[in-house]
Amino acid sequence: MKTGKGARAGQYLALLAYLVFLAFPFLWLLSTAFKPPRELSSLHPTWIPKDPTFANFRQAFDEQPLLDAALNSLVAAVGAAVIAVLIATPMAYVMARHRTRLAKAATGWVVVSQAFPFVLLIIPLFLVLKNLRLINSVPGLIMVYVVWALPFALWMLVGYVRAVPAELEEAAAVDGAGKARTLVSIIAPLLAPGIVATGLFAFISAWNEFFFALVLLKTPEKQTLPVVLTHFLGAEGAVELGPLAAAAFLATLPSLVIFAIIQKRITGGMLAGAVKS
Repeated sequence: MKTGKGARAGQYLALLAYLVFLAFPFLWLLSTAFKPPRELSSLHPTWIPKDPTFANFRQAFDEQPLLDAALNSLVAAVGAAVIAVLIATPMAYVMARHRTRLAKAATGWVVVSQAFPFVLLIIPLFLVLKNLRLINSVPGLIMVYVVWALPFALWMLVGYVRAVPAELEEAAAVDGAGKARTLVSIIAPLLAPGIVATGLFAFISAWNEFFFALVLLKTPEKQTLPVVLTHFLGAEGAVELGPLAAAAFLATLPSLVIFAIIQKRITGGMLAGAVKS
């Protein structure tokens, strides 16, 4: 169906409005990070700082161990993403190719598990980690993040596996390849866009997670970046707005940089998979 010029202009206008809506918090955060205290307390805030300064960034690094916290977050996020993908890929392959009642029940349970609130999970997880002596440790936090990211990662990869033609596996079986060889040599390369997207989801979820890190990590040197950001909140609701904005802006950069690097691979793989040869 052909779309008229007016309808197309309306679509572009709606898309532009949506992009502005998404970009507003980040742009306002960026503006706040460079404002001096006098402008932050002004009754008439401006988009562009009149007297931009890097003092908020210096103060943020002087007051809190942001680099150590960022390293802890990076280790936890990368570890959780890699382990979740390594576990979810063969599981998704089995669930997609063997559509039994058990596989359907497992898929339903995966979806339902995402509705569980954090509060219901934290006590069992805390007891398990306590028995394993992993409380107040980054490896213990990685284990929790893997458990939390695995259901959705599995659900995503099942859809990608089902999009791979089964004839490729039949051809590999004729050539003498086993299931493991077929998964590693045939299926996994075709799942590259899905694996990248799933890993990105697990990374961002772990990088931004706050509640589990707050409960499980006690010593300051083990805390992650979202927990350290709360240290800029003083007593009785007082907030160091400038340093907090500067630290929060730096905390958002890794996710943006990673997505900017791999977004061509994700979209390119999806377009390649959508074209029949």
